[in-house]
Amino acid sequence: MKRRVVVTGMGAITPIGNNVEEFWNGIKKQQVGIDFIDRFDTAEYKVKLAGEVKNFCPADYMDGKTAKRMELFCQYAVVAAKEALAQSGISIEQEDPYRIGVSVGSGIGSLQVLEKEHKKMLERGPGRVNPLLVPLMISNMAAGNVSIQFGAKGKSINVVTACATGSHSIGEAFRSIQCGDAEVMIAGGCEASITPIAVAGFSALTALSESKNPFRASIPFDKERNGFVMGEGAGIVILEELSHAKERGAKIYAEIVGYGATSDAYHITSPAETGEGAAKAMEYAIEEAGAEKEKIVYINAHGTGTHHNDLFETKAIRKVFGTYAGRLLVNSTKSMIGHLLGAAGAVEFITCVKSIQEGYIHPTVGYQVADEECDLNYVKTGINQDIMYALNNSLGFGGHNASLLIKKFKSEEKYGN
Repeated sequence: MKRRVVVTGMGAITPIGNNVEEFWNGIKKQQVGIDFIDRFDTAEYKVKLAGEVKNFCPADYMDGKTAKRMELFCQYAVVAAKEALAQSGISIEQEDPYRIGVSVGSGIGSLQVLEKEHKKMLERGPGRVNPLLVPLMISNMAAGNVSIQFGAKGKSINVVTACATGSHSIGEAFRSIQCGDAEVMIAGGCEASITPIAVAGFSALTALSESKNPFRASIPFDKERNGFVMGEGAGIVILEELSHAKERGAKIYAEIVGYGATSDAYHITSPAETGEGAAKAMEYAIEEAGAEKEKIVYINAHGTGTHHNDLFETKAIRKVFGTYAGRLLVNSTKSMIGHLLGAAGAVEFITCVKSIQEGYIHPTVGYQVADEECDLNYVKTGINQDIMYALNNSLGFGGHNASLLIKKFKSEEKYGN
């Protein structure tokens, strides 16, 4: 018998809300958090839009000295972790801290500090570079700072799989509890890469939408889609071994019952054209849970809004579900918040948990023009429906695929039912 793993807390920083309640209310209102970039001058850029976090002030959550020793991606992670821990009701001081671990990833780390210190080096010489450049920049510091801030002394890992980082981080935390490495894991992803070099780089790759209309920029599965919109933020969840959660009387929001991870071994940016790698990740997650495919009604897709991703993910879903695929309800949260890169899978995981809790599946906002090649039900209007299972997909540059199967929690069931 594998150890069962449940969700007992959630925290979020997103372009439509700086906590889970604000975020979820924004989802239900179909709020689009995409707007014109105000972090830097985009006059020379073709790309004008992004999903920036609004009204975030580190001083509202931490003292100035602590904030100065963290870059923005770490601040997002720590604040989201603080919310998740508070919601879980867990007191690390009353637990064995070596049984509480961290699995928080960032796809990129801090490009802001790299840009700033590189400019300083060129203008004033190498001796003027900030001695904290490296610990401020490197992506593992999200996990490190979460561990330091809250005293979690167990396994602390940083999964980096580009746009699949958040999902893999949660998946590996799930595995850690299953196999007995931890009783509790603080897990998720974070990102803050709306910077001149990042936007220039993704734009040169022709990956970003050049739309000037915030409501027709991030339009996954739409025939007129022309790239993704960069977003930022963090999603953190508290995962806990079931008996540990029950013993302390924790509120349980959902259960993770399956995790699949594969590689396309195909191309550095494009998913496999057949969708085979993504399909296999979904199959592994479903098989681990022992779930009947016909009982899965909802998929929160990776759905970036690029031509290749949406087409090949559609093919992957059809490969797994066959003729039943047409009855699935498929949506993309990125239609409202953009692509949060390393945080995307974690925030979308939270969306799945909230959808299960409230029996609500949000629309793919902005979807208007059907594409004959993307022929699934991408949910045009919100649907109220009981949800037993939600499948969450993430696909990353380099061919990384991750699928997480989340289930409505029923305490009397055995694992795999």
